Amino acid sequence: MASHGSGLMPSPKIAFYGDDFTGATDTLSTAARAGLRTMLFLGLPTSAQLERAGTLDCLGIAGAARAMSPDEMRVELAPVGAFFARLGARVVHYKTCSTFDSAPHVGSIGAAINILQPYTGHSLVPIVGGQPNLRRYCVFGNLFASTGSAVARIDRHPTMRQHPVTPMHEADLRLHLEAQGLNHVQSINYTDYAQSDAALDKQIDALLGLAPHDSDSDPRAVLMDLSEASQLAGVGRLIWTRAQVQPLLVAGPSSVVQALVAHWNLAPESVTPRVAAATGPVLVMAGSLSPLTALQVTAAHSYFHVGLDPVRLEADQTYVSSTALHIAKALAEGRHVLAFTASSGESAGVTHGRTLARACGDLLAQVLRITPVKRLGIAGGDTSSHAVQALDAWGLSYRAQLAPGVALSHLHSDNPLMDGLEIMLKGGQMGAETLFQELVNGSPA
Repeated sequence: MASHGSGLMPSPKIAFYGDDFTGATDTLSTAARAGLRTMLFLGLPTSAQLERAGTLDCLGIAGAARAMSPDEMRVELAPVGAFFARLGARVVHYKTCSTFDSAPHVGSIGAAINILQPYTGHSLVPIVGGQPNLRRYCVFGNLFASTGSAVARIDRHPTMRQHPVTPMHEADLRLHLEAQGLNHVQSINYTDYAQSDAALDKQIDALLGLAPHDSDSDPRAVLMDLSEASQLAGVGRLIWTRAQVQPLLVAGPSSVVQALVAHWNLAPESVTPRVAAATGPVLVMAGSLSPLTALQVTAAHSYFHVGLDPVRLEADQTYVSSTALHIAKALAEGRHVLAFTASSGESAGVTHGRTLARACGDLLAQVLRITPVKRLGIAGGDTSSHAVQALDAWGLSYRAQLAPGVALSHLHSDNPLMDGLEIMLKGGQMGAETLFQELVNGSPA
């Protein structure tokens, strides 16, 4: 049992930290659709917020570690690790992007594991590679991802190999993570899952014995292949049985929760709740410059388009204020508005990651103070993290699924103008070309 405020509540089975907000909402929807009582907090929750959330099976914190240096990550994650330890969750999940894009100097997954692992009792740290429902596959330790019409090794992926902040130049996740300070990463190959449970357990024990470490408490990371959905239950069993001995840190995308759900034999909802058409003007803020987001912007013909100059957005407050008034006026007239960072910014080298994301967040906050809306969309992992932090809110709960990896969530706020806002957060690689249109028109019949 763990103390939540003034009373005692059962500890959640899973406590997760999302390294950006878009990915965190995918894990939120994964857990909620399986029937787990789930709340995603937008920071360390207060006792009052925990009381309002009630008993939870899965508790998440949406963060922005993906855009942080290792020193910044320590400041961010150490309190999270201590809080999760007090909660008593058996599985602590560090939720990464399904493409594992990260680097030693920014968003280091290796640094996150080294920071969080001491707060759990287990030296084993399973790392789940791949998320088949998003067409991300890990085979013999190497990561592959969909390009839309095909599948490419992640270091040859046309978008991920040239990500503006964390380009992926290494497909072998063991080497990728070792470069981030996670030493001697062992692996379980997808072919090993054909063994009996007992044989697979012995293999993991043997791998842990092979990995040299300075002390018994150092992280012993084991990368687990995931190439198809049929492997999820076995991966979930490996995680859950070890977590029953001592609380366990697990890293990876939402497939970590998918694996546990499969092991517990909790079937995701058979009928996805339909997203109804918007009842008022919709605002979308697109800070992502991915090719897919560009296609989604082009297909969004129901919106009034507002191009944002990245250079002026970062440095010119007069421009930000006048643009906020321009957008707010269009919304007040009942028009749907899509504000997007101009693609020329990327080629000019001005998309400075967090600086631009924070500027987008400031712009969004100004717009909503002038003209609140009931439905909001934000595209881009960094943009989502900083934009939502600029809102007067403390939590998100699941409403419906718009696309694989893209959920529509319910915003929880003490501000009555913001409470109940429907919000879609999406990464640059997620959703169909018509996604922004569906945010206005609702799910196809």
